[in-house]
Amino acid sequence: MSETPTRTRLYAHGHVVADDFPAAETVARLRDDPDAVAWIDLLNPGPAELQAVADEFHLHPLAVEDALHEHERPKLDRYDRHLFMNVYAVRFAHDGTTVRAQKVEISAFITDRALITVHKTPGDLDVLVGRWDAEPALAAAGGLDFLVYGLLDTVVDSQQSAARELDEAMDAAEDSLLEEGGAPRPVRLYAFALRKALSALRRAVGPMADVVRRAREAGIGQASDKLHPYYRDVEDHAQQTAELIEHSLTRINELLDADLAEQSNVLNEVTRKLAAWAAIIAVPTALTGYFGQNVPYPGYEQWWGFLISTVFIVVSAAGLWLFLRKRGWL
Repeated sequence: MSETPTRTRLYAHGHVVADDFPAAETVARLRDDPDAVAWIDLLNPGPAELQAVADEFHLHPLAVEDALHEHERPKLDRYDRHLFMNVYAVRFAHDGTTVRAQKVEISAFITDRALITVHKTPGDLDVLVGRWDAEPALAAAGGLDFLVYGLLDTVVDSQQSAARELDEAMDAAEDSLLEEGGAPRPVRLYAFALRKALSALRRAVGPMADVVRRAREAGIGQASDKLHPYYRDVEDHAQQTAELIEHSLTRINELLDADLAEQSNVLNEVTRKLAAWAAIIAVPTALTGYFGQNVPYPGYEQWWGFLISTVFIVVSAAGLWLFLRKRGWL
């Protein structure tokens, strides 16, 4: 889905009263309608563009700097005239062999009457807007606090969905990882990719419960008390997601350890068999060598005898190579 660089909305009593107007008009529109709250979304803004919005809403320079930089940790900071929040929405896809996870970093300035979001990569804003439009009664009661709650709820839902998909993806890999003799290398690489995706997701999800709790305690807007139960629900989902990720990481590590142990067992078994056969062959070889039993063979001291022995050596070596290749030893 394509996105415009800037998207705006003006809400009053839970309903959209203006949409996609220039961001520079936001302060005037809020001044004309004391009951209205606004949302401004900026896609990958430049310093000058973001500074223009910062000047209108008196945003702190340190918060503006954080919004321009990438890979900030999830957090909620309080400044004199606004709050600054940084969170990550998550997308995840897999096809049984590869894992693709994308985190959309969202920085949000929360003023008395405006929510300003900044993200450097495209995200599905229709999901967020649909979340706000789904409950007009709650939006009317919550005002700006409802917009912040909707943003956090959408972000945590994306994280929870990704965590569940990753956990389900391990079900398909689990049987292969626990096969006798160890898993094939592609399955093992897929398991490593799952673990890497889980580790990346944990960094985005780990602080979320604290971020939601601090947002609830910040008292955004006049009707914040009405939304406390909803914030607690989002906080609970964030905590559940973090626990699911920890469980999944423990599970994938145990599966990889079990696969490694199975490979070690197979290697020990092969080594034991090779050592036994080497001992069996070594004894008669040592005895014949000690007694010098170099008996004539068919074609001894003949040119065709040398040819037969050479062919026999090549065929025997090739047959052994094919056998070991089939067993996966080479």
